[in-house]
Amino acid sequence: MKTKFLSIITLFFLTFSLTAQIDRSVQPKPGPTPKINIGKPKTFELKNGLKVLVVENHKLPRVSATLTIDNGPIFEGDKAGIKSLTGSLLGSGTKNISKEAFNEEVDYLGARLSFHSSGAYLSALSKYFPRLIELMADASKNPLFTQEDFDKEVNLLLDGIKSGEKSVQNIANRVQSALAYGKNHPSGEFTTKETVNNITLADVENFYKTYFKPNNAYLVIVGDVDFKSVKKLIKKYFKDWEKGTLPTYTIPKVKNVEKTEIDFINMPNAVQSDVTVLSTVDFKMTDPDYHAVLLANQIFGGDFNSHLNMNLREEHGFTYGARSGIRSNKYTAAMFSAGAQVRNTVTDSTVIEIMKELKEIRTNKVTDEELNNVKAAYVGSFVRNIEKPETVARYALNIELNNLPENFYEEFLSKINAVTVDDVLRVAKKYFNKDSARIVVTGKAVDVVPALEKLPYKINYFDTKGNPTSKPELKKPIPEGVTKETVINNYFEAIGGVDKIKSIESTLTTYSAEVSGNSILSVEKRTSTKYASETSMGGNVLMKVTMSDAGVFMNKQPLPESFASEMTHVLGTFPEMGLLNNEKSELTGIEIVDGKEAYVITTKGTIVSTSFYYDVKTGLKIREAQTISMGGQTQNQEATFSDYKVFDGVKFASKKTGAFGPQKVEFTLLNAKINDGVSDSDFE
Repeated sequence: MKTKFLSIITLFFLTFSLTAQIDRSVQPKPGPTPKINIGKPKTFELKNGLKVLVVENHKLPRVSATLTIDNGPIFEGDKAGIKSLTGSLLGSGTKNISKEAFNEEVDYLGARLSFHSSGAYLSALSKYFPRLIELMADASKNPLFTQEDFDKEVNLLLDGIKSGEKSVQNIANRVQSALAYGKNHPSGEFTTKETVNNITLADVENFYKTYFKPNNAYLVIVGDVDFKSVKKLIKKYFKDWEKGTLPTYTIPKVKNVEKTEIDFINMPNAVQSDVTVLSTVDFKMTDPDYHAVLLANQIFGGDFNSHLNMNLREEHGFTYGARSGIRSNKYTAAMFSAGAQVRNTVTDSTVIEIMKELKEIRTNKVTDEELNNVKAAYVGSFVRNIEKPETVARYALNIELNNLPENFYEEFLSKINAVTVDDVLRVAKKYFNKDSARIVVTGKAVDVVPALEKLPYKINYFDTKGNPTSKPELKKPIPEGVTKETVINNYFEAIGGVDKIKSIESTLTTYSAEVSGNSILSVEKRTSTKYASETSMGGNVLMKVTMSDAGVFMNKQPLPESFASEMTHVLGTFPEMGLLNNEKSELTGIEIVDGKEAYVITTKGTIVSTSFYYDVKTGLKIREAQTISMGGQTQNQEATFSDYKVFDGVKFASKKTGAFGPQKVEFTLLNAKINDGVSDSDFE
């Protein structure tokens, strides 16, 4: 008993002594940099120049192979899209096996085998690897290009271009590159309907013969394989792949603007603005500043806790997320960019805050804590990744592709940890351009340009293809005598007559759509003072909204009063009934919608803002757009209306195109009823 008591006393004093020696107010110093010993892949090279890297890993009976053809930038000119088409046609059978048989065999073996314009990838069980590497080699050496497949891929590419023309993000990305590099540069050109229509099957065949060559290619094999066996297979199937002389191309030099400017692209359908500050800079993986730039970008805008995101998202609630990025480029100038997608009303404020953060990172040192936290994240990620065999292979390929020293990754962590706060400040000044940058804003001119004009930057205007253009007409003057009331009454007259519409007691509409093979049903019921909508899939209710004297409910849960009060402005047998009586609704102007002039009636609230668009000529409603802003997040919804048809003597839009999650979906009107099918129980 005495021994046990003494043990407890000893343990108490030992614990007290150790605790007293630890100052918990001081952050512990980081431990020594982990010693990195990255395995080296086994390599060999065929006589045709194909370089092969093999990483054996026998933990799982799987293997992957990545073929990378290290083509430099290729300028496609008036046939932009040829590289994409070539990539989509590769792997569609070979001269030795039909497309159907090729795909069936790959599927039967439970494998993945895909091609693109600069290589291929396969993943499979190791026991099937010999056959699959044979198929990869056959498709690489003997592709089957048919007119039928070519025509199908052209149509798919054209459909993609067409659907992207209304995407703010798509337009922003392509114009940003065009402005930064110039449209005569491989990084600045983009595919259009016109360039695709210039391409023939013969062009694709010639592109393949010119650029798909083994003498600038690398084949990386990772997994449950034996090096000697792999070497035999690769020699057997790839040795007759003929090498060739690759064309030389002088890449045009790029330069930034002399003084920071705003470059504006007008997207009349935009419910958000894309704001991106960008500049080009010489930045390669071989640069001594490489590691410091990685850390500086991470602190500035590279992750959730970055300066940029904490400002635009957390402090101001302008956006769901803000980011910056800079990627090395061994062939041409790299691009540094920083930005976010934000509400139209805060576009100018976003520009101000991004430029403020750029000035801050270039002027003041970051804290030791910030730098240490980012270093720790890099160290942890790096250490975790080097345990993966595919990482070993990727690092080895990076060394080859970027002419890096052999010990680049062994020294990676020591160089990361050697970066100081002075280094971060120095590289931020050098690489994060503020004084000769482009502030590219893609958005709705009528909503954002007046505020942008108050900023201390010259504004240049460009169309959606990056061509200089004149300042868009912000608003056409509203003709004398036209008011909110006349616009709404003209709409009522167009769909059935003012007196008839105003005498209606209830409406019921049912729309349907197909989403990923699933049938969506949307039912809406209205009276002069009540509203109910129900969306279901396969008979299961996904969402139900009701508005009545009892309040506004979503899936039977009451919405906050501040939110609910801003939704009731559309109560009525038609939303326009509510607009007539809402003092916050006003006729704001005339805008162009899909080439048509439209009167715009807008209701702006602190949470919910809604705009209704009515064709000037026909009086019919052609669009609704709604923005909901809560808790620092913004949700935008838009619907277009077309193909009006008569039900019970009243015209309803038989086609309503809107969003269902991330997808654009066209809803078709199944039925519309007047003064029928609606009861009080529908609004409970």
